[in-house]
Amino acid sequence: MHGAALKVRVAAPPVDDAANRALIEFLAHALGVAKRAVRIVSGETSRTKLLEVDGVTPEQIAGLRQRSA
Repeated sequence: MHGAALKVRVAAPPVDDAANRALIEFLAHALGVAKRAVRIVSGETSRTKLLEVDGVTPEQIAGLRQRSA
């Protein structure tokens, strides 16, 4: 956790959108949704991103936050 945000590190380099794809794949797998359900709403070229995920509950997001603590 990083304040109210979830901090995720990916090994993929920020070249040719590889890091964004790795982030989407990681979150989709962690939340049990398809990759197409995860979208970067803002910050595509920034380290800080806002994402939207279809088909998840606030409790599922809280579960990710608890696992990262």
